[in-house]
Amino acid sequence: MPTSLRNTGGAALRPAFPLARSALNAGCLCALAAALPALAQSTPPAALPPVVITGNPLGSDSLATPASVLTGPGLVLRRASSLGETLSGLPGVSSSWFGPNANRPVIRGQDGERIRVLGNGGATLDASALSFDHAVPIEPLVVERLEVLRGPAALLYGGSAIGGVVNAIDNRIPKSPLEGHAGALELRGGGAARERSTSALLEAGTGTGGTAGRGFVLHADAFKRRTDDLRVPDFDRPVESGGSERRDRIVNSASDAEGGALGGSMVWGQGYLGASVDTYRNDYGIVAEEDVLIRMQRDKLALAGEWRELGGAIRTVRARLQATDYEHEEVEGTGEVGTTFGNKGEDGRIELEHAPVGGLKGVFGLQGESAKFEALGEEAFVPNTETRQWALFIHEELALAGASRLSFGGRVERSRIESSGDADSAEPKFGAAQDRRFTAISAALGGVWDLAGSLGDGWQATGNLAYTERAPASYELYANGVHLATSAFERGDADLDLERGGNLDVALEWKSGARRLRAGAFVSRFSNYIALLRSGEADFVSDEGDSFPVYAFEGVKARLQGIELEGAWRAIDDAKGSLDLEAQLDALRADNRSTGEPLPRIAPLRLRLGAAYSLAGWTLRGDVVRAQRQSRVPADDERTPAYTLLNLALSKQLTVGFSDALLFVRLDNATDELAFNAGSIATVRELAPLPGRSLSAGLRMSF
Repeated sequence: MPTSLRNTGGAALRPAFPLARSALNAGCLCALAAALPALAQSTPPAALPPVVITGNPLGSDSLATPASVLTGPGLVLRRASSLGETLSGLPGVSSSWFGPNANRPVIRGQDGERIRVLGNGGATLDASALSFDHAVPIEPLVVERLEVLRGPAALLYGGSAIGGVVNAIDNRIPKSPLEGHAGALELRGGGAARERSTSALLEAGTGTGGTAGRGFVLHADAFKRRTDDLRVPDFDRPVESGGSERRDRIVNSASDAEGGALGGSMVWGQGYLGASVDTYRNDYGIVAEEDVLIRMQRDKLALAGEWRELGGAIRTVRARLQATDYEHEEVEGTGEVGTTFGNKGEDGRIELEHAPVGGLKGVFGLQGESAKFEALGEEAFVPNTETRQWALFIHEELALAGASRLSFGGRVERSRIESSGDADSAEPKFGAAQDRRFTAISAALGGVWDLAGSLGDGWQATGNLAYTERAPASYELYANGVHLATSAFERGDADLDLERGGNLDVALEWKSGARRLRAGAFVSRFSNYIALLRSGEADFVSDEGDSFPVYAFEGVKARLQGIELEGAWRAIDDAKGSLDLEAQLDALRADNRSTGEPLPRIAPLRLRLGAAYSLAGWTLRGDVVRAQRQSRVPADDERTPAYTLLNLALSKQLTVGFSDALLFVRLDNATDELAFNAGSIATVRELAPLPGRSLSAGLRMSF
């Protein structure tokens, strides 16, 4: 473990909510899912229905927008130290892979501001979209359900959901009544980073159970995770002096994370009203620099409620309000803080479901968000900014014959993005204070068609046509400085216009018990796509004499198109056990139509084949993942070689006393193949291969 992590691992946080922190310290001591039998949810009273929650305010059985869900044993077996690595490998989903700690999800080749990462439907208000080395402050250990929407979901969640949505769902604000108590404990160890982690939650209720039950429910959870430098197959790591050195670890990739939450709700038959306070802390090394540590902390207070069956014109009201205080310090090897990033803000939304009008059902609502961002230090490449947004949205569904239906809606979003300019006029860097205002309009039309009459039971077709607009992010407008994570001088453009694009997504799907098939295709065309591109001007030379290529944000024409195929088949199902076979393929082509070059950091064609045999609670699973060579790269990037990974897992469901348990052992990258992620930025890709062969084990118990 790097010295910097050892020295700061126990450093005290500066809480945004001191009383809440004191309360926490006192109170807090599908590929795989399809192959495993059902297991009780980690928190039984909060068991979620088998429908997608995100982007589905009316609780429909299926969506026009393609979605993936991880929960139960499938989520337990996929958990990793970052959100991006946990989700990577789902259809159309990869990760930015800045080593094992800083990984944002990448959906259909889009990341950063085009992917909306949510916690229980609320904004994370962090700094992860600003830079690849900034982690998402969501801990997979305490998440009970992960949902991914692929394609535009901007109507309900904002212009930054133009590429997709990831929603991490927990039960920190309970929504269901509980008699007595329930809880869960999870222990994990091993792996390529020698992970040592534990998480626990406990819930207690004072009321009666059942759908009409009422009473107060209290929730508490806590987690702790530590990792060492990630072990990888032997590779040649470039060094600053030129040449390379042979390594079998990713330098400076250890981490130390912990956190917890307290929450409670008053629950009754027609709704709930509750609050939670949670804290997250993560100290982790920056793989691009051998002696730099990020010391991150995030505190959040959330209020949420729902009231159903109101009668009259408005049937249901749902609301959520959050206050977030995020900060991270970039600590040099000497112990000095080089740069500090902070983001403080509030976000809230209210949804109102109206009474049906004929066959028409729908919701409309208001969403607002305000955030003050600060970057302090010599290496800050963006000024202090303040962003305020509010939006009106509507989503409607019209029932057709059988299970078919149409959905349509729109969103109007108003944004104001202000730059404070130079803090010291004697050292000009960002210019005078300025602000930009934008009005973005998005609309979508989708449909789900039941094809049972023409193709047979279980067949359906889906389609979604969307037009989306996104206001530029603050750094896309105002950046002006050396960005060490990308080893480039980045320059924003305060005159940027709205990002505009259209998307068409179609799919044909069949389901019958444990068997399913899905074939989908999509195309997105942008008339103005905000990209960070090499400017062509001379390199920038710093005061220390270091040279950095100059990149600038500019609007270009772009096209992204691809296919996604999924299938699962139960080949055997008898007294001798069950055998499930799975296959998945996705392919994406992304082009800068203004220059004729490919867009950067695009995942190659990927194929996954899996098989799982289950008998008497035991499940043995094998997966082969093949990623083709990525040769379609812009001139300033490098090609990424193909690779094939073999992963094995053995799990057992059992009962221990009054608890249900899942015991598992995993062998990842069994052949110890050297592999690189095409989605990583070029300057880090050669420093951070994917994990090598590793053995890990874990136990999750729920009661």
